Amino acid sequence: MTARRRLIAATRKLREVGSIASAVAGTSHPYMAHIVPMRRCNLACAYCNEYDDVSQPVELEEMKRRIDALGRLGTSVITISGGEPLLHPELEAVIRRIRETGAIAGMITNGYLLMPERIERLNQAGLDHMQISIDNVMPDEVSKKSLKVLDAKLAMLAEYADFHVNINSVVGGGIAHPEDALTISKRALGLGFSSTIGIIHDGSGQLKPLGERERRVWDEVRRLTRRSYSRFNGFQEAIANGLPNDWRCRAGSRYLYVDENGMVSYCSQQRGYPGIPVAEYTTEMVQREFLTEKSCAPNCTISCVHQVSYIDHWRAPQKTMVTPGGAGHGAADGLVQIR
Repeated sequence: MTARRRLIAATRKLREVGSIASAVAGTSHPYMAHIVPMRRCNLACAYCNEYDDVSQPVELEEMKRRIDALGRLGTSVITISGGEPLLHPELEAVIRRIRETGAIAGMITNGYLLMPERIERLNQAGLDHMQISIDNVMPDEVSKKSLKVLDAKLAMLAEYADFHVNINSVVGGGIAHPEDALTISKRALGLGFSSTIGIIHDGSGQLKPLGERERRVWDEVRRLTRRSYSRFNGFQEAIANGLPNDWRCRAGSRYLYVDENGMVSYCSQQRGYPGIPVAEYTTEMVQREFLTEKSCAPNCTISCVHQVSYIDHWRAPQKTMVTPGGAGHGAADGLVQIR
């Protein structure tokens, strides 16, 4: 790593530490939001329910208004997801607006559209983190997000990217060769990236226990990757064993999912609840949802929500309950990532 990249990485780490300290100090602001500028995707993975092939990009000025609304709420981390965000023609301007709010800027992409010039544009825009999910070594009917297709893109990232890159592999959910996850993880680590492994959830974001073969791969990949924050609790272990978790979901509060229509939902799998435009979302709503128990929580696999919620696992027992999709208050992200 060059001296310039080391400086960028150190500065990024300081900002991240500051964001966590702010989250520990007070609970009245979101820690992380996922925001969708583009629902359309250039792929059609069999397990995914977060894309279509017709939607147009959200206009830049509207994206700026939504990002500014998240900024007014004090959101620490804003991650762009989709669909495929690299299809958005003004993505770099979206990233710059995130950085202007003071938030850490992340992106989840399939990586297909990356080229050296595009990576440099992302550097200049101030992107902090990128995650690419790679599902198999060779493309099949379940997924085209394959190491064979994406390996050249990974080499480009290793050469040109100033931002942190994480490669996520998966087991479960119809993945034919779970051993591919080990190959993918080794390649990611060899290029200097971080690596995670995920368990594919069902269409409602609920857990799918691992089979014996999948569990062996899952354990081996975990031994390869360094210890991290997400291993300070037993959340992923329970999911791998098909067991429920006892935790306080802070979705709608510490974590917000803002869809392509600008509506705030609990997560990508509970779209429409609470179903409030982000421009109208208030600190009072953040505080209300902080104290609201979600009935879907015990069998949830949405790791980003769990890890954000874990910041506050020790405080504020939840006083009311809502059943997303059923009776409850209010109007009307994936893979579980394991480091």
